[in-house]
Amino acid sequence: MKTYQSIQFSIEDDIALLRLNRPDRMNALSAEMRAEIIDATRSASRHARVLVLTGEGRAFCAGQDLSDGNAAAAIDLERVLRDEYAPMVRSVAECEIPTISAVHGPAAGAGANLALAADVVIAAESAYFLQAFARIGLIPDAGGTYWLPRQMGAAKAMGAALFAEPVSARQADEWGMIWEAVPDDAFDAQWRRRAEHLAKGPTEAYAQIKRAVRDSWDNSFDGQLNVEARLQGQCGQTRDFQEGVLAFLEKRKATFEGR
Repeated sequence: MKTYQSIQFSIEDDIALLRLNRPDRMNALSAEMRAEIIDATRSASRHARVLVLTGEGRAFCAGQDLSDGNAAAAIDLERVLRDEYAPMVRSVAECEIPTISAVHGPAAGAGANLALAADVVIAAESAYFLQAFARIGLIPDAGGTYWLPRQMGAAKAMGAALFAEPVSARQADEWGMIWEAVPDDAFDAQWRRRAEHLAKGPTEAYAQIKRAVRDSWDNSFDGQLNVEARLQGQCGQTRDFQEGVLAFLEKRKATFEGR
């Protein structure tokens, strides 16, 4: 397994675990970390059946490391977003396998939006999400203005961006920003159970579910019906579909191979 400097990455039992590993900086995103996230996410797509992103220490991710490289005010923000942040969040959002963000502590700025790029976000109740950008005269980036209105509506998204106030995990759950908030003492066990479930599931069907849901945002009703028909046809050709039907007829639990 490849060794990284700013993240930890491992694959076990078809579960890829990507752990942001700069706890002394609350896992703030450096240029090195962004590149390593892209590389590890691509590796997970090839060699695992689910990817989990989480953070080491007391935070998920504090966002951009403003002490990284040049003085913050001198950073070419447009270049950094186009060349580093966009590929990073795309690598998560477009990952072929299911992705889970397991969030504890703060997820702030680009760190919050990195978390939201995953298919499923599971947060400890003590976690919070903070669109901190306006506090320093910026707008939400790293996909924030894309994910937030789609997940919790324009009114909540606008308030979160303008007021730059923390959104608790419980609020995020109730507003539809994330999949679930769980008690802190059950957090690790819960995200691991969710990851194990996906790692043993019909991986090709999961990939098509991701495509169908994402495509729906740009499609008409008729267009989406056509997408469903096309993708369902592909699922119907998989070994996992054959196994699922056979298991149903035999009244047993299906054993999916992920193909």
